[in-house]
Amino acid sequence: MHFDILVPSEVTDEQIVFKYGIHYLRTKSIKSDVLTAKECRLCHIQTATEEMIASIVVEGYAIIEMENCN
Repeated sequence: MHFDILVPSEVTDEQIVFKYGIHYLRTKSIKSDVLTAKECRLCHIQTATEEMIASIVVEGYAIIEMENCN
């Protein structure tokens, strides 16, 4: 499973970002209390869509599903 967690630039606490990732995994019925940045790397840059911006306003983050997320 490969997904990106998009947060506002002022969110710099890695643990907060991991919390968002764990929340996302639970929406996919994957229970995990551990999420690491072991595989993290800057793999792309893109402009946030209106949908992403709306998610960030409501939830504080947006998920970009990349591979094997369904």
